[in-house]
Amino acid sequence: MSSEVDNFDDIRPYNDSEVPAAVAEIIADPEFNTAIIQYKFAGLPGFVQRLIRPLVQWYLQRHWRTLRTVRDVQLAMSGFLNQVMRKTTDGVSFTGLQQLQPGQSYLFISNHRDITMDPALVSWCLNQHGLETCRIAIGDNLLKKPCITALMKLNKSFIVRRSAKGPREMLKALSQLSAYISHSLHSGHHIWIAQREGRAKDGDDQTDPAILKMFYMAGKAQGIEFADYMRSLNIVPVSISYEYDPCDIAKAKELHQRQVDGNYQKSEFEDIQSIIQGITGYKGRVHLHFGQVMRDGFNTPEQLAQLIDQQIYQGYRVYPVNQLAAGETPDDQTVIEKFSERMAAVPAPVQEIIRQMYANPLRNQRKTIAGDC
Repeated sequence: MSSEVDNFDDIRPYNDSEVPAAVAEIIADPEFNTAIIQYKFAGLPGFVQRLIRPLVQWYLQRHWRTLRTVRDVQLAMSGFLNQVMRKTTDGVSFTGLQQLQPGQSYLFISNHRDITMDPALVSWCLNQHGLETCRIAIGDNLLKKPCITALMKLNKSFIVRRSAKGPREMLKALSQLSAYISHSLHSGHHIWIAQREGRAKDGDDQTDPAILKMFYMAGKAQGIEFADYMRSLNIVPVSISYEYDPCDIAKAKELHQRQVDGNYQKSEFEDIQSIIQGITGYKGRVHLHFGQVMRDGFNTPEQLAQLIDQQIYQGYRVYPVNQLAAGETPDDQTVIEKFSERMAAVPAPVQEIIRQMYANPLRNQRKTIAGDC
């Protein structure tokens, strides 16, 4: 076994040798089969859904038994993602990839709007440009079902242990995570991680310096200065711009409840519902911009976080809906009608939160251009 397996066995993605067993486990999982049936055949009566369960399992066995390696899984996921983009977007575009060097590994830090689509789209763009896909950081709060854990680990996801309790356990988990990211980058693998824990539900994208401090733990253990070590990671800020957020109403309702009650209690599988909605919901146009590699201008995590934010704000693709939400009149009148229909489904206090959600990226971009950030 490799040192990666020995040192990171509890958080790393699956290796090629583990793929067949993981695929067999997923196919045999009753809850996974139920989820597939409910997604693909939601309109059918319950007794019909039960009758077609053996057919669904047969189909999965026939089409998935050929998946023998991580690359096989990635190719299958790419086909699925292409279908999703055709059905749920008005086109996906990207800029900035020409600066990246083949054979060099990068640490991609992006704003975070969607649990699965954000890293999936980053990897898709890399693949379109002839580069390897990313290893993906995912919180263990999302891994509440064995089939979900297996699916994520098949698709190059590694686990961020947010559930760690107590200072000692948290320090151990963060040290291991930092070492794993360093190991991955220095062994030729790209990494994707969100700029903060959790999605920016209010649309106000801000890099948490704590994430950067976690990266540096591995460098600090080697006695390397902060700026020197962070340069070695080849950090690339990525701006992800969805014209419409499929989860905007759900996010706004959560934020409103926090304002009213001071807290919000998630339902048991709310994150899974968000994943499904994010994948299947309408997104309009989608754009990703890959910024410049972070080389200089920082000596502290706070300074580096600010520079990452500036690149993300500058690279954000502003759509007419962002202008409308900020109180401006866009040239495209159909946007006014579409946004009005969206707002009609929720009460006034929630509407205001949604407006701020769409307006914040535009405001952040203009502050950056004006030199206020």
